[in-house]
Amino acid sequence: MARQRRASGPADASPGKLIVIAVVLIGLVLVSLRLLPGSPFESTAAAKWGTPAGSAERAATAPSDRSSRPSPTPSPAPEPLPFEAKDLDLDIEGWYSWSVLDRRSGEIIGSDNMDETSTTASLIKAWIVADYLRRADDAGQTPSAAKLADATKIIRDSDNTRAEQFYNTVGRSASIKRLISLCDLTDSKVAADGGWSRTALSPRDTARMGACIADGRAAGPKWTKWLIGEMRLVRGSGDFGIRKAFPAAERKTIAIKNGWIDRTREQEMHINCLAIGDTWTMGVMVRYPIGKGYEYGMKNCQKITEALLRPTT
Repeated sequence: MARQRRASGPADASPGKLIVIAVVLIGLVLVSLRLLPGSPFESTAAAKWGTPAGSAERAATAPSDRSSRPSPTPSPAPEPLPFEAKDLDLDIEGWYSWSVLDRRSGEIIGSDNMDETSTTASLIKAWIVADYLRRADDAGQTPSAAKLADATKIIRDSDNTRAEQFYNTVGRSASIKRLISLCDLTDSKVAADGGWSRTALSPRDTARMGACIADGRAAGPKWTKWLIGEMRLVRGSGDFGIRKAFPAAERKTIAIKNGWIDRTREQEMHINCLAIGDTWTMGVMVRYPIGKGYEYGMKNCQKITEALLRPTT
């Protein structure tokens, strides 16, 4: 009689197989616990299915929406210039024009006729001295103490004889051509007779020339500070116009060079004002019948400036 065969079961398994099976089962349990949300064994590398490693931490710290993100701190608005752009209707006989340049942005405001020219008279001496100083430095030369004293007289006291000597040294009309090129002037011209006094400059180009002096193009890096310092010390009959419109405490910080002449050929007075402030430059020009004298135009340079100043609080 044949013996009945028993079905094989766990009791027949060898101890080694049982150990392997147990290890596998434990491993599956641990993996399940790591993937179970809220489990103490939950993986921080992959808290959710399909989430790349590290994204869980980023999600926990990132703002929930755009509105909760910090806004960048805006840059403070620059201080406004002391002038306002406006149409002037002043009781001034003759022709007048003005322009202001913002040294920070290069923006220019001015009267509708700010591109019209007039003869500069002594105003152009600021450029002549600047041109002399820059060219000397470019040539590796240092002006003597005597030459610097002459330059001081030209700027502070508007000395005509010394200005003519400097003008000859810098090549006369060639110097004015350099002014137009170097300072990016658009309206101005060399005088027909080649002289410095009849150089044709507009108020807009006057403001541009002031910016050219202020930023160092005109006199060069070595002499710009010196020249601005001399222009702040203009004295005597040449101290009038734009800076007189400012409070006394501010006037000493404003560099100027003015021009004034009676044109007998035209029977006109030509009065011109250049000023350089910390953030701005300004040009004002007036022409009127010769019989009204110098002071009429000098006061009107100041009057025009006063009309353009922002009210103080």
